[in-house]
Amino acid sequence: MFKPIYWKTFPRDFLRIQSGFFLFGLAITLMIRGNLGTSAWAVLEVALAPKLHISIGTMTVVMGFAVLSGALMMREKLGWGTLANILSIGPWEDMWLSIIPSVKGNLPLQIGMLLFAIFLMGLASAIYIGVDAGAGPRDSMMLAIKRTTGVSIRLARAMIEVTVVTIGWLLGGPAGIGTAIFALLVGPSVQWGFKIFNVQPHKPIAPEVEAGVEGGVE
Repeated sequence: MFKPIYWKTFPRDFLRIQSGFFLFGLAITLMIRGNLGTSAWAVLEVALAPKLHISIGTMTVVMGFAVLSGALMMREKLGWGTLANILSIGPWEDMWLSIIPSVKGNLPLQIGMLLFAIFLMGLASAIYIGVDAGAGPRDSMMLAIKRTTGVSIRLARAMIEVTVVTIGWLLGGPAGIGTAIFALLVGPSVQWGFKIFNVQPHKPIAPEVEAGVEGGVE
């Protein structure tokens, strides 16, 4: 099921969603350059990128399309924002990677980069999901699990992170203590971001709208 595009608010929504992607790319880069361990998805993408001879950002795009197929199978509602997520975060990530240097041997700075990245990721997720143009492929999977199982957002996110980081680690990705910290804190960070921006995924459908959908009205 695909969300309609509201052209009157599209310019504002596009700028808002890109700001979320901008911050998300920064968050991923800070974890990679902090060298304490990255997010689960980055562990996998950093491991696969050199094997496929592509940049990490390009690998992020490829992985996004792969995860999208899973969200579609779970009948998650998608939209133009989903495609924008796949096509935007990778390039932002490559841009930040070209600017921010790698940090080693400075533990306080590295810890600060990690914690700030987790904070940014929670905000970024809430910003672009709040546009209600369709969540990104990874967040669509998270929301689909929440919807189909009834578990909390933090548990749904944790289930995904543990699975992905295990595969990435086995492939030689940069897993570390920071990866474990990220796995524990990213769920609460996203949930906190939802509260700050008053984001309510899967809002109840009004009776008249639900009747229209059942009657074949899109």
